[in-house]
Amino acid sequence: MHSSTEGATETTGPESLLRQPKAVWATAGASVVAFMGIGLVDPILPSIAKGLDATAGQVSLLFTSYFLITAVAMLVTGFVSSRIGGRKTLLLGLALVVVFAGLAGTSGSVAELVGFRAGWGLGNALFVSTALAVIVGAAAGGSAAAILLYESALGLGMACGPLLGALLGNASWRYPFFGTAFLMAVGFLCITVFLKEQPKPAQKTSLLDPIKALGHGGLASAAVSSFFYNYTFFTVLAFTPFVLDMTPYRSGAVFFAWGLLLAVSSVLVAPRLQRRFGSLPVLGGSLVLLAADVLVLGYGSHTVAVVCTILSGAFIGVNNTVYTELALGVSDAPRPVASAGYNFVRWFAAAAAPYFAPKIEGWSDVHMPFVVAAVTAVLGAVVVVVRRGSLTREVAELEVRHAAEDGVGVFAR
Repeated sequence: MHSSTEGATETTGPESLLRQPKAVWATAGASVVAFMGIGLVDPILPSIAKGLDATAGQVSLLFTSYFLITAVAMLVTGFVSSRIGGRKTLLLGLALVVVFAGLAGTSGSVAELVGFRAGWGLGNALFVSTALAVIVGAAAGGSAAAILLYESALGLGMACGPLLGALLGNASWRYPFFGTAFLMAVGFLCITVFLKEQPKPAQKTSLLDPIKALGHGGLASAAVSSFFYNYTFFTVLAFTPFVLDMTPYRSGAVFFAWGLLLAVSSVLVAPRLQRRFGSLPVLGGSLVLLAADVLVLGYGSHTVAVVCTILSGAFIGVNNTVYTELALGVSDAPRPVASAGYNFVRWFAAAAAPYFAPKIEGWSDVHMPFVVAAVTAVLGAVVVVVRRGSLTREVAELEVRHAAEDGVGVFAR
């Protein structure tokens, strides 16, 4: 367990966030591009379906294959990085993304594209999980500042991905894939130049260590709650573009606004809410509000659906920050191992939602996928409430940390 004394010395003010080593900025910059790849296909999903003569369900497999491989690869990332080092693992992940993103742009069928996205998911898993550990280890200001930097990269990537997809995809659905390959190649060069080899862990990680880490009640609770939440998250991300049925430019603008709100809420809003109300109440409340938002999205008019899609970014941003903090601190397992176990569980939901949402629509109507997504968000909140005892110790430490950042004693509030 990371002690509260250590956490109390951490600061996340503007100076702490901005005054970082070049290696941290290089890793964070490459992380932005990595997260861009998640939302990149959002505004061009209908275009891909038309270009490859595929159904919405077939095209949604672009997300399913990507995240299914990402989930399984989480068991491998620690095994690899503890043997070849963090820098080489990052470069391997980036190289795989460059290759498979480029190949995705050459696809002649939806099956080929789905396969190349799977390879892309493997590279992304190696990079993203290792990047978090590298940023946490190298960032000035301690783990609290590092988590906010990581969430900033996630939010910025989520915002810019749909925008890049729209700008390049308006000419051809293939161009966003080539654009991502180019940007990741730039990231590869930045990591090569600015990041020195990270010291290898004293003890090598086995393939089963992330699974064993989930034996801790707190980490398992955070992972299961996040599993339900991520089903809701990726229903919005992968299924909503078909419901909105907009041009790439308009869809890109909607998800750009969504991503900006996600970034702002994760970095600026979440820490303030945690200081005022506490981490678990904020997480539970945000999940319930997300459920309500998604339900209105599913039954509202087109304009209401657009507004609710953008608004969901606020709740998703808050949830992402709180979940990441819990996953990294709730157990005694090393951060990379705990992160791998947590991500192994939650990314399965990211793979399931894009697959089941179109099928649920086919079995019922266009509203039902959002009803299911609302229910899963509520289930995530229920897990937080029921299992709050296993999360309380870490939450207490987070409260000490956030109070220290304000210069206020934890009991003064």
